[in-house]
Amino acid sequence: MESRYRALLEGPQANTEAWLEEQLRHARVLPDDLPDDPRKLPQWADEHTRRVANEHALYLQQRREGAPRRYFTNRAHALWFLHQVAPTKAVDGAWLHGMLWQWQDPRFHGLIRTFLEELGDGDPHCNHVLIFQRLLSRLGCRQSPPLEPARYLQGALQLALGQHCERFLPEVIGYNLGYEQPPLHLLITTHELAELGIDAHYFQLHVTIDNAASGHANLALSSFADLAQDEGPAFYERVRHGYRLNDLGDDTPSMVASFDLQTELFEALERKGLYGQCMHSDRCRLSGRTINEWLAEPGSMPAFVQALEDQGWVKRNADPKESRFWSVIEGPTAPMFGVFDAYEKQLWYDWIAGTWQGPAVRRVPPGQWERALQLQTQPPIFPRTTDVDTLIRAMAGNRHASQQGLNATRAFIQATGLMHGGLL
Repeated sequence: MESRYRALLEGPQANTEAWLEEQLRHARVLPDDLPDDPRKLPQWADEHTRRVANEHALYLQQRREGAPRRYFTNRAHALWFLHQVAPTKAVDGAWLHGMLWQWQDPRFHGLIRTFLEELGDGDPHCNHVLIFQRLLSRLGCRQSPPLEPARYLQGALQLALGQHCERFLPEVIGYNLGYEQPPLHLLITTHELAELGIDAHYFQLHVTIDNAASGHANLALSSFADLAQDEGPAFYERVRHGYRLNDLGDDTPSMVASFDLQTELFEALERKGLYGQCMHSDRCRLSGRTINEWLAEPGSMPAFVQALEDQGWVKRNADPKESRFWSVIEGPTAPMFGVFDAYEKQLWYDWIAGTWQGPAVRRVPPGQWERALQLQTQPPIFPRTTDVDTLIRAMAGNRHASQQGLNATRAFIQATGLMHGGLL
C-alpha cells in the first residue's frame, strides 16, 4: 500500500481506476448510517451534529469528574498517533483536486471552495498540509518510524479519487460528505493533545472549518444537492458507496487503542541495533555481554532492557532523571546525544516513568505557535499569462504545499475569480 501511495503522489497511475473499483467492492458490503431518502440528508446531518455534541459534553463531564484521558495514555502515545495519521494528513483535501477542472460550472463551486480552504487559499500559514508538517517539525517527529500498510490506505484513496473525479463523481461526493462531518474522535483528540502540551491547532482547525452550520459539512450537503438534482436513485447509491470508503481501514479509536508502549520501545531499539552493533567499545558490557553483542542479536531487546533494569541503569516507575541511562541519552553533553530522536526518547521517558506522576504538562492552547508565526512577504505568483490547466496541475497531490504550489493556488483564485466567500 505504501508503494501505491507514494506512486500516486507522483501523479496518475495506469491501474488506479481498477484499484478504486476494487476498494469500492469492499465498501459496498459495509453498512452506513445515511438515510434511504436523500431528501432527509439535512436532518441526518443535524442529528449527527447533536449526537456528537452530546457525546463530547459527556466526555468533558467525565474528565471533570476525574476520568483519565480516553485516547492517549502518555505523550509517547500521542506522538505515535501523529506518525500513524501523517500519510493521510499529508494529502489533506486531495480527493477534491479533480473538481478544479470544473471551475466554470457553479454547481462545483462548493466543493472547489472546500478544496481551496484545505489549501489555505495559497497562504503558507493556513495551508493544512503545511500546518501539520510544522507541528511534526516542532515536535522533532518529521522522521517517521515504519508504518503498517493500512496507514497508507486512506491517503491512497484520497489521491486516487482526486485524480479520477470525473469517472467517480458520485463516489467523490459521498466520500466528501462523510469526511467533512466532524466526528467525536476529532474533538477528543484536540482536547487530549493540548492537555499533553502538544499544539492541537491542526485538529482544532478542522473542528471549526468543518462545522455543519456554514463550514465544509454544510458545503458537502449543498454540493450534493446541486450535483444530484437531475440524477436518479443510482446516483445516490453510488454516493453511499463513496461515503463508505471512509470506513475502510482502522477507525481512529481502534487504531489508538492498538498502541503498546513497551512493544514500540522494543521495536525502536531493534531498528537502532542495526546501526549500533559495531559502534560500542568492548568495555561497554551489560550482564556479561558487550553492548555490540546485545545489539547484534535479533530479538534480544526485551532481555537487554531487562538487563538495564537489573543492573540499576533504569529505575522504573520513578522520575526518569533518577535513572543513569536517561542521563546517557538526554542533553547536549550526554554521551549518546543524538542517538535517539524526539519520539524514541519520549518512548524511553514514558516507559521508565511508568506509574510515576510527574509535574503536570502545561496545557497548550490550540494554535499558540501558529499564531506566533510572522507573516512573510509572499514571492511573485505565476505570470498572469499562465493557463489555468497548468495551475491546476501544480496543485495536485500535496504539491500545493510547495512554494510553487502555493503560488499556483493564489494564481488560480485570481484567474478564476473564485475568491473567499464566492465569486466576485
